[in-house]
Amino acid sequence: MALSPEPEPPFRPREKIVEKQRYFQSVHRPTYLKGRYDIVTSVAIPLALAASSVFLVGRGIYNMSHGVGKKE
Repeated sequence: MALSPEPEPPFRPREKIVEKQRYFQSVHRPTYLKGRYDIVTSVAIPLALAASSVFLVGRGIYNMSHGVGKKE
């Protein structure tokens, strides 16, 4: 005598999902760059982190080799 639960309404209408699927399948870019701001999170931020770390490592090597920046 179990009651069957009513089906939940979907989060988004089916038409919107089909529209977004059609858009993303038509874009000829790698999957991780298909969103609007994905290039910022996938390319720009890692490049900025890599550049700053290379700069800081280079500065540290220079300071150590020339004896500059010591604390007394």
